[in-house]
Amino acid sequence: MAVSQFSCGGAMESLHYKSQSELIGFGSRRSFNSRLLLARTLSLNPRTHRSRCRRSVLVTNVIKDPTVEQETTLSSCTPDAVSIASSIKYHAEFTPLFSPEHFELPKAYFATAQSVRDALIVNWNATNEYYEKLNVKQAYYLSMEFLQGRALLNAIGNLELAGAYAEALSKLGHKLETVAHQEPDAALGNGGLGRLASCFLDSLATLNYPAWGYGLRYKYGLFKQRITKEGQEEAAEDWLEMGNPWEIVRNDVSYHVKFYGNVATGSDGKRHWIGGEDIVAVAYDVPIPGYKTKTTINLRLWSTKALSQDFDLYSFNSGEHTKAFEALANAEKICYVLYPGDDSLEGKTLRLKQQYTLCSASLQDIVARFERRSGANVNWEEFPKKVAVQMNDTHPTLCIPELIRILMDLKGLTWKEAWSITQRTVAYTNHTVLPEALEKWSLELMQKLLPRHVEIIELIDEELINTIVSEYGTADCDLLEKKLKEMRILENVDLPPTYAKLLVKPKKSSSVLPTEKLEDSNKDEKLEDSNKDEKLEDSKKDEKLEDSNKDEKLEDSKKDVKAVDEEIEPKKKPLEEKKKASPKPPKLVRMANLCVVGGHAVNGVAEIHSEIVKDEVFNSFYKLWPKKFQNKTNGVTPRRWIRFCNPDLSSILTKWIGTEDWVLNTEKLAELRQYADDEDLQTQWRQAKRSNKLRVVSFIKERTGYSVSPDVMFDIQVKRIHEYKRQLMNILGIVYRYKKMKEMSASKRKAKFVPRVCMFGGKAFATYVQAKRIVKFITDVGETVNHDPSIGDLLKVIFVPDYNVSVAELLIPASELSQHISTAGMEASGTSNMKFAMNGCILIGTLDGANVEIREEVGADNFFLFGAEAHEIAGLRKERAEGKFVPDPRFEEVKEFIRSGVFGSYNYDDLIGSLEGNEGFGRADYFLVGKDFPSYIECQEKVDEAYRDQKKWTRMSILNTAGSSKFSSDRTIHEYAKDIWNINPVELQ
Repeated sequence: MAVSQFSCGGAMESLHYKSQSELIGFGSRRSFNSRLLLARTLSLNPRTHRSRCRRSVLVTNVIKDPTVEQETTLSSCTPDAVSIASSIKYHAEFTPLFSPEHFELPKAYFATAQSVRDALIVNWNATNEYYEKLNVKQAYYLSMEFLQGRALLNAIGNLELAGAYAEALSKLGHKLETVAHQEPDAALGNGGLGRLASCFLDSLATLNYPAWGYGLRYKYGLFKQRITKEGQEEAAEDWLEMGNPWEIVRNDVSYHVKFYGNVATGSDGKRHWIGGEDIVAVAYDVPIPGYKTKTTINLRLWSTKALSQDFDLYSFNSGEHTKAFEALANAEKICYVLYPGDDSLEGKTLRLKQQYTLCSASLQDIVARFERRSGANVNWEEFPKKVAVQMNDTHPTLCIPELIRILMDLKGLTWKEAWSITQRTVAYTNHTVLPEALEKWSLELMQKLLPRHVEIIELIDEELINTIVSEYGTADCDLLEKKLKEMRILENVDLPPTYAKLLVKPKKSSSVLPTEKLEDSNKDEKLEDSNKDEKLEDSKKDEKLEDSNKDEKLEDSKKDVKAVDEEIEPKKKPLEEKKKASPKPPKLVRMANLCVVGGHAVNGVAEIHSEIVKDEVFNSFYKLWPKKFQNKTNGVTPRRWIRFCNPDLSSILTKWIGTEDWVLNTEKLAELRQYADDEDLQTQWRQAKRSNKLRVVSFIKERTGYSVSPDVMFDIQVKRIHEYKRQLMNILGIVYRYKKMKEMSASKRKAKFVPRVCMFGGKAFATYVQAKRIVKFITDVGETVNHDPSIGDLLKVIFVPDYNVSVAELLIPASELSQHISTAGMEASGTSNMKFAMNGCILIGTLDGANVEIREEVGADNFFLFGAEAHEIAGLRKERAEGKFVPDPRFEEVKEFIRSGVFGSYNYDDLIGSLEGNEGFGRADYFLVGKDFPSYIECQEKVDEAYRDQKKWTRMSILNTAGSSKFSSDRTIHEYAKDIWNINPVELQ
């Protein structure tokens, strides 16, 4: 762990390396004023070029002011190619992961990465020490996903050392690009959620904001996707098989995480979570460098294990090996796979364990850091002034009850104090309007796995009930019941005894006035102000009261049913009995509601999405707390997504704008507008695009075996496979195009259609059957079309297997048309649409998510729009349910063509059947593919027409890049920092 990495100057004949290695990482609780330093020197024999190590070791205590040390460690000169080559050679020999005989590509990659990591650690340690010294407020971004992509090129790009490393590796017999391709993508995410989190970390570091990321270290990732004749197959990711040179395990930073057990009241009157299963979460740290800044922040990932004492040696020696390893396996599997299948109880339990592990370990770490920085006098009221916790979607929701548990049970705060601190610390980003994605957990499962947290959630739910009753009163019982049913955190759970009688309706009798109800209401209103701190301590009484209340309600219910039965014909009684026998709905914990109640801010991720959140998803909460709700339109980092992945375009931008400042200030991209019609710019623009397309041609040949032409339109849809994203509509449009081509003569089809390569990429979740059918269908269409000699290069259909960040970095710069065609109102934002626009790709899409804002920024004439709008969707679904929808003949024609067997013998009735009928699960075209299909294929005809005019198309492409400045994650992070986290930049001097 180097403090000063490279010597400066020198010739290849006298390679010389000096470095100091810091042996105490910043995860240590020891004072940073005490350091163990190691100095080492490496010389290469100029005659034999064989490495000889001449190492002088100096161990010393360095006691000095951190700011002085910081100035000395950060003032080193920029290393040149010679010293970098020396550093790489050093790591190849003295940080060995491979045999010493050869310097092949895998070894070259690891040695290069370790060399870069040395440089990062200098800034990494200095950054953290500066934060410790200043005790600044720090943001913590908790996410189940961080889709980082490869780190090597990004790191040396941010350090401005790409040229020096390329030269150094050339001296050592390798190309930088070839070495970089040895790095596997870190399998820590799946889609936009994880990619957004990674962009945010890049921007936080670049803008010098004090912040960390927290996630889990998944050993096998989501899965590695393989495409076979059967469609998608899944295999475990192997990204950690050879180790990860970017991470540093912090064996001194670990926390116990508990599951199961029970809760008891101790002699001190406090609730104690005892017994159960304990596992250990160990920290693995990954440095995140900023661009053109010394700031290097941290991504802390948790890996889980059991203690050695949990290994059952007796069982092992008795031959019961599986039993012996049971505790170890249960602990380790928590971090095996991202989003394990949850159709089984075991799968659900594992997912909930993952979420709690992330929350518990991270919050224990955050609290420990707050206490360390506070010194001897810890003031918990200062906690929200020093800590901001952002929950990226509902996965980290358990942060709320976990922080309360730590503050109450471990730090001795009262319920009122802990609740207030938590609400001021935590904030929530909503990423979806899909009901299935607004997580709900079984209350029974959570009670079993996290009994103390259920008690706390019940308290929070009771606080919410009190607020709802205070807001809406008790005069309108139906309204109150509706609001409670909609807003409560606990779904299908009886009201606490204090409030249960509020919703007991009077018996149906014209001679009886509801005076008793009014009296009970008045009593309840007096009880509302009572102290709730004692409720958990008296839980047994509450349970008895609740049971009593249930019995009372049941008796009333029986009387009501009897009265009603007397007025109904006898033949109706069997139906009533059947209704009474129907199973009770499950008791659930609504995590999204808990996020809204427990945090001080709720934000959507695009303007239209944030309005849907306020108007539909959380409308009642918005009316109750309008100031909580904000919009923070997503963004992507222009470093990775233009500067590093598209060097040809970057050079053009710098040349025509006149500065490279656009990398940090994307507003400067707007200056391109004045040159959009310039012939020289257009020529250079097309050349850069073709150069990128040539790289993709080679990639497709290597990955799929298909040959495609670089001189046709590259039409790309890459994203997670889901019905609402409507990859199905895209492939149905391609089928329609293919059918029409087949009906024409060669000359007519050539005149009618612009040649295209239609590319798809993305993973279908392993248990999402319909999504996997879509993947199978796309590949079947490709198999037929790509082998049709009469079509040739007029149409190709390519499914790119195992789509990830590195594949995106190839495809996006080469793209010319990109499809963002989700059902309006269902995509929260999207981020790939921003990346495509930045790289001069023209979008075809609906008015959904960030598409709305992209169209506004790039200009309506430079965006291909089709489809129903969000406010129309509910009416269109109602129309369908009523049997009033009349499908377009072209849509029916396509379905019939598919059923003819032209794409093989696979039975697609279930896939096509989802687009038919008017009601039923998996039927009735819920995502409105049939409704939007005519508009979609007509819009595609406009795409063909525009592409034929290459001057017009290039102008549209330039204006897309020029209009993309808003969609930098730098802008988004500035907004989070100012409006939600209340943190300020801290720049190392």
